[in-house]
Amino acid sequence: RALLFWALVYSYCGLCACLAGLRLLWSIGRRPGETFRWVVRENPPACLNDPSLGTHCYVRIKDSGLRFHYVAAGERGKPLMLLLHGFPEFWYSWRHQLREFKSEYRVVALDLRGYGETDAPSHKENYKLDCLITDIKDILESLGYNKCVLIGHDWGGMIAWLVAICYPEMVTKLIVVNFPHPSVLTEYILRHPSQLIKSGYYFFFQMPWFPEFMFTINDFKVLKSLFTSQATGIGRKGCRLTAEDIEAYLYVFSQPGALTGPINHYRNIFSCLPLQHHEVIMPTLLLWGERDAFMEVEMAETTRIYVKNHFRLTILSEASHWLQQDQPDIVNKLIWTFLKEETTRKRE
Repeated sequence: RALLFWALVYSYCGLCACLAGLRLLWSIGRRPGETFRWVVRENPPACLNDPSLGTHCYVRIKDSGLRFHYVAAGERGKPLMLLLHGFPEFWYSWRHQLREFKSEYRVVALDLRGYGETDAPSHKENYKLDCLITDIKDILESLGYNKCVLIGHDWGGMIAWLVAICYPEMVTKLIVVNFPHPSVLTEYILRHPSQLIKSGYYFFFQMPWFPEFMFTINDFKVLKSLFTSQATGIGRKGCRLTAEDIEAYLYVFSQPGALTGPINHYRNIFSCLPLQHHEVIMPTLLLWGERDAFMEVEMAETTRIYVKNHFRLTILSEASHWLQQDQPDIVNKLIWTFLKEETTRKRE
């Protein structure tokens, strides 16, 4: 069974690589001069140093020796709200939440292992899910906290689910944006070929170096398209990224080697799933943009069966995968309602 499983994984990996190769050849045929253009941005755009977003900070974890970068807003000593970004994002994807929740929380938007200014170990084995989960536990303790409100989007949502499962005493409330419970994802993919196709990048990322290279062609056209195209980008009624926002993403991911760490997160996933433990025991809010081009909305409702506490699901019909950037005002309001609702319910 194991042999068959890995044969299927790498067969699909090969198929995805062939399709990517065809796209590369098409680009070379149409615009040979543009295909291999790669501009390294030397200076960060002003938005990354906007004081209204908080203070840039660093913490070195004793056990792993890694230095993590984060942006913190709100007074020290207030309850901690820890924000985990997805792919291909970094702390800046939480800019709207940093401004919003600093009045009542110490809000920390982290650069995950391998992203942005956080250290990036060179070997893919350093990005196993166990390591990523332990990072969050160690960071929480290094910040002087033993519990937090944990919020994750996309791949950060995967990590948030796993932290809530493995260290439930450290998570008072769990909020996940556009990512189902990991067990739902693995079971759903096996039964729904349409989701298997949408998750093709999981398989493509198993290849060495080629996925990173494909992101760089045409000066990171794929990265720009993810956030701006009609198919995958931010919704028509949402807050579209400004030119400066796009430059912020290009600045971070155009640095030499900046994509290897983020993609390494995916290169261990097939050896780590399915999970042995499943249950989530703290109050949980799942927010979902229905126009998500990567995750089918049916997985959101199925997630309910794994949460053994208060569970609230809100699906926004006009929102994209990038929900907290797409409709920040609505997302922030829903988070406030959930946090205050749970406080009231506990007092009663």
